Amino acid sequence: MSERNLRRDIVETARAMNANGINQGTSGNVSARTEGGFLITPSGIGYDDCTPADVVRMAMDGSAEGRLKPSSEWPLHRDLLAARPEINAVLHAHPPYATALACLGRGIPAFHYMVAIAGGRDIRCAAYATFGTQELSRAALEALEGRGACLLANHGMVALGRSLKAVLMLALEVETLARQYLSALQAGEPNLLGEAEMDVVLEKFKAYKTDNGGRDGR
Repeated sequence: MSERNLRRDIVETARAMNANGINQGTSGNVSARTEGGFLITPSGIGYDDCTPADVVRMAMDGSAEGRLKPSSEWPLHRDLLAARPEINAVLHAHPPYATALACLGRGIPAFHYMVAIAGGRDIRCAAYATFGTQELSRAALEALEGRGACLLANHGMVALGRSLKAVLMLALEVETLARQYLSALQAGEPNLLGEAEMDVVLEKFKAYKTDNGGRDGR
């Protein structure tokens, strides 16, 4: 994909976050891998006003090109892209339900088999760290080990994907699961699926991806 089209798709993804209710205002950020670095949404601009030209190009050493400053969360995006060569896109947002769980310091356990969409038996909640810091990157990397998404304590959620489309769909699914889990908690403690069953589900998800040309999701 050309950089021009990638810039367009980053803006469209950022706008879709807000349109789908998983983000609001200028919070949240989106990035995509490029040759030698990545593109990321700018700091302090509402996504309805953001244009492809506003997207900031960054090198992996943290240097930036463009008339605007990159998102303050660029170290998180850089570190995730560097540590996970199989992914090409990172989405960070503050979805209402996922953030509510994160503020309780709770991840999402195996209350529903779709939890496996994030790559494991549960969706972890990373330890709290100040936004924009290396400590946050380290906490997120730990929670994301073997996973495609995690919650960030007292902060929000982050999702990884092989494409911008895939990472948006995963983020939406995680927020749906967070809403369902919180709703179930209002009635009591949900029944949790056992490790053996979740392992079966994970294998079925792998087979689904293979049967469908390696696409993300179920």
